[in-house]
Amino acid sequence: DRILTAVNAGASALSLCGSAFIVLCYVLFKELRKFSFKLVFFLALSDMLCSFFNIVGDPSKGFFCYAQGYSTHFFCVASFLWTTTIAFTLHRTVVRHKTDVEDLGPMFHLYVWGTSLAMTVIRSIGNDYGLGAWCWTQMGQTGKVVHFVTFYTPLWGAILFNGFTYFQVIRMLNNATRMAVGMSDRSHQFDAKADMKAMNKWGYYPLILIGSWAFGTLNRIHDFIEPDHKIFWLSLLDVGTAALMGLFNSIAYGLNSSVRRAIYERLDLWPERLRKWLPGLKVRSQQESELVSL
Repeated sequence: DRILTAVNAGASALSLCGSAFIVLCYVLFKELRKFSFKLVFFLALSDMLCSFFNIVGDPSKGFFCYAQGYSTHFFCVASFLWTTTIAFTLHRTVVRHKTDVEDLGPMFHLYVWGTSLAMTVIRSIGNDYGLGAWCWTQMGQTGKVVHFVTFYTPLWGAILFNGFTYFQVIRMLNNATRMAVGMSDRSHQFDAKADMKAMNKWGYYPLILIGSWAFGTLNRIHDFIEPDHKIFWLSLLDVGTAALMGLFNSIAYGLNSSVRRAIYERLDLWPERLRKWLPGLKVRSQQESELVSL
């Protein structure tokens, strides 16, 4: 339990730093305050609070264990729900060619925070804290079923939705590339290939959720089958990978070309004597098309 608690705190601290960095960039850099990055901001904010509450409580701390359990559940659910809003926005813009995504902002908030609150309230049924390093894992068969239904069911629903959505976006861009090549239109061909290069990696983004929660899902299933037999290495991977979700999201979603460009431009204003210690940080001229369709 001490090892799991330490791994949980260490991994959560990394996620907290990564998510807080993205939140800070949004607050400091006005040019980033567009609708597309606003979704990333709320994703990072959810990850930051999820990581924070992961650190503040463990089963030995009574009230803080309850705070960790409910708050972690709420903000972790909110985190992967925000990824579905990003996927939906890309699909609506790229595939359906709609320009009304900004009008959907209030609906996104209602959907994310409302669903997270509902899942957190429902999971209080059969609640019994105090299992290992995770205050929000529940003991008793009813508690385990409720925990699985209110967390892992929407989680894998989000994974399937994101995977299907990004598949359609990438297929759309593939078709645009082939059409540009067939028409021998160099300008459209260049644009399509640039979009394709930027969007290819979006196909890997559902893997962030899979990598973060696959071991947790296996661990919960194992608890159903063998409730009296814990596997330490599986619990270790469960705790470590889940706590790193915020770090993975901050790198994949937040540290895009717009953020890097804003940072490089600020660094370029530093005195020469300071910039010489950062030889690898130069302002980039290429205009990567990450999120350009938004």
